Order: sequence, then C-alpha cells, then structure tokens
Amino acid sequence: MAQPSVILATASYDHTIRFWEAKSGRCYRTIQYPDSQVNRLEITPDKRYLAAAGNPHIRLFDINSSSPQPVMSYDSHTNNVMAVGFQCDGKWMYSGSEDGTVKIWDLRAPGCQREYESRGAVNTVVLHPNQTELISGDQNGNIRVWDLTANSCSCELVPEVDTAVRSLTVMWDGSLVVAANNHGTCYVWRLLKGNQTMTNFEPLHKLQAHNEYILKCLLSPEFCEPHRYLATASSDHTVKIWNVDGFTLEKTLIGHQRWVWDCVFSVDGAYLITASSDTTAKLWSMTSGEEIKTYQGHHKATVCCALHDGAEPSPP
Repeated sequence: MAQPSVILATASYDHTIRFWEAKSGRCYRTIQYPDSQVNRLEITPDKRYLAAAGNPHIRLFDINSSSPQPVMSYDSHTNNVMAVGFQCDGKWMYSGSEDGTVKIWDLRAPGCQREYESRGAVNTVVLHPNQTELISGDQNGNIRVWDLTANSCSCELVPEVDTAVRSLTVMWDGSLVVAANNHGTCYVWRLLKGNQTMTNFEPLHKLQAHNEYILKCLLSPEFCEPHRYLATASSDHTVKIWNVDGFTLEKTLIGHQRWVWDCVFSVDGAYLITASSDTTAKLWSMTSGEEIKTYQGHHKATVCCALHDGAEPSPP
C-alpha cells in the first residue's frame, strides 16, 4: 500500500478511527475500535504507526497495513488514557491517565518501563524538547515536571487551585510552556535552565482566552518561524489563534457547531486541523483564518486528530 506523504487521522465516539486524504477530504481507511472510546491519537515520528489512547489501554496500529488489528497493545493503566506521545526518534512512548499515573513504554517491549504517580487524574502530558523531562497536568490543577534522568518529580506548580489543567504545550525550542484550564485561562511561563538541567518556570503571562473550557492548547512548530502562535480550542465552538508576541488575538476560527476538542498544526504552521463534537474535522488556513476542507464521515463526536506531514527523521 503506497503511503501518503500526509498522514491525517481522526477518532470519534462512534468507535472508529478514520484516515483521510488531507487535500480531497476522502476517507480511505476506517478502523473499528469496539473496546472503548479513543481519547487521543498520535503518529510515530517515522510515520509507521498510529497510537490510539483508549480506556484503559493504548493500541498501536500499522499505518501502512490494511489490517484492522493493532500490532501492539499496552495494558497497565487502569482508567482512561488521556495523553500519549513519542520521544523524538520513536524509541519510547509516554502516556498519562485518569488513574493518576504517567508511564513510559519501550515500543518494542510489552509492559511499562517506568511509572510516576501524580495523585490526580492526568489530563495532559508533554515531552520537553530536551527529551529528558515530561510535564503533566491533572484534574486537581497540579502541573508536575518529571525528570527522566533523575527519575523523580523535579518541580510542582499549581496555577489555580482545584481548577483542572486540561492541556499543556511547550514551544519547540523549550522557551515557553502554556497550561490551559477549565476556566478558559492560559498560564504562560518562560522556561529557564537552572544550575543543572532542572527547568525553572518564570511566570510570563495570564491570558483569559475563552469564557468556557479550553480543551486543547497548542504552540506552533519550528518551521512556522518567525511567526509564533498559540491555538486554543474551546467548548465555546471556536478556536482562537494568539500571537505569542504579546498574546494578542490574531484570528478566531468560526465554523464548528459544537465543542472543539483537539487541534494540530501542519509542519510549517500554515494550516490547522481541528476535531469537534459536531462529528467533523476541519482544515483551516492560518493566513486567512478560513475553513478550507471539512472531513465528514464520523457519526458521533470527533474528539481527537493526528497529523504528520513532515519529513521522517533521517536515520542516525
């Protein structure tokens, strides 16, 4: 099966994962996922596999195969897996779950290699670009930095007590971290290197981005430079695009009819894909703020999307 250069996938409460041709909007593959809802999708850096985070497992599907069966299942969480991602050259995977743990998995081996206790249902986990720190946010409002070298929690922050941290995002160069919460607020910190490798958070900005929940926040990728944007997807049916320089509102993407759960930038930051409870995913132009394409096919809320339109990392 010839592999498309752009991998775009969505998952829905209808218990399916769909692969789409980004330009034409045609769905070319549907995977049935009967065991649970899918909370998060992530594509491996080499574009070979798609990870689907469900309840309570993570399943890995072969992107280049037509087999409906996963190639691997990762099974030691005990509740909804809300976050999943990969180390930059795909050697290991990380996850966060409502069971209160953050886990690290070797992709080639079954079972979890490491586990960190967050003491609150984990909603979001991101990997610092240095590849040695994971940052998690939980339902109780805690943000924790997990130092993978020291194998311990190196930092704890509570931006707003008892306000769930829904989404975290780190700038590609490690200079900023943003946390979005259930009150529609984004907290922005500068990340400063301490005397060793420990990351220090310096408060930079507090942005009241929406009056309702923010379900996802995302900073633009490296090839979007010199522009730096923050996208915030909300239960108010909109996605807002903020200029990181001063956190001024650049654009509001209007078109979804219900909650917008997820968003992902194209590799150059020129486009944004969004997933919504209105059952659709949409492709937006960042220059015009206009909707270019709607991906229609799911029968229930579309809650997550994944896109990989960049080059595969070159072999070492």
